[in-house]
Amino acid sequence: MSCTRVNETRTQANHVVTAGTKEWADTNVNFIDGCENNCRYCYARKIKARFDQVKISDWSTMKLVESRLTKPIGHRRGRIMFPTVHDLVPRFLTETLYILGRMLAARNSVLVTTKPHLDVITEICTKFAGQKDQIQFRFTITSMDPVKLAYWEPGAPSFPTRMGSLEHAFNRGFKTSISIEPCLDEDPRVLVATLRPFVTESIWLGIMNYCGEHPFNSRKTIIKWLNWFQDDPLIRFKDAVGKKLARENDKIAAKEIESVVLEHSGYVQTTLPIYTMHAEKKKR
Repeated sequence: MSCTRVNETRTQANHVVTAGTKEWADTNVNFIDGCENNCRYCYARKIKARFDQVKISDWSTMKLVESRLTKPIGHRRGRIMFPTVHDLVPRFLTETLYILGRMLAARNSVLVTTKPHLDVITEICTKFAGQKDQIQFRFTITSMDPVKLAYWEPGAPSFPTRMGSLEHAFNRGFKTSISIEPCLDEDPRVLVATLRPFVTESIWLGIMNYCGEHPFNSRKTIIKWLNWFQDDPLIRFKDAVGKKLARENDKIAAKEIESVVLEHSGYVQTTLPIYTMHAEKKKR
């Protein structure tokens, strides 16, 4: 049985620039140090290594932080993002179900963010079928290209596994959304078209940060994305996209401010300004 589409609506509003997890949720819950995905662009890994809290070579070894299993989780205002600095993997499935269950029992709205493993998503959908109104999945699917995924996300599930997880959650009637951040393709239109039939909420496009300049996160590429998708009601752009354009505003002009209102436990969300290129005035 398919889930009824509940597309997030766009309205005009004053734009509030946000950053990181605050674009999607008010608070977060994590229970593991490290992440076996070992993504080259991982911000959490860079920060931990910068402050000598972990060696880059050790990041892919996931370690359960047992004190977080018993940490109180009451009802929170707004939405909880779960997790933010690691992924949900089969090895820690029992703990994943336990913590998610505690959040839902406290009547929280939870955004489950993951590069999904099908067996993990299957178990979540089965165990919490009666609480699907409190859950939205946000699956990270950055490309369909196995070569790109193997390089940038060496320990993460394959595209077919992630796609299968999306289809399963959708067919079980859960709210589904996608993060294409970072987008590893200069032209993500085929990827978006492939994902679209199984998305009830939104598809977010974002760029890679802190890893240098690449064709897929250049200003020229971003302008193409905006031209392709700015009128698409399903597409959202991460604030980092707008910030990158704003830093290079010699050829960029603001076109309009758009926002998204997400009504999940009173949670309000806004997206970035949409930009467009304009011709440089000739100096006389």
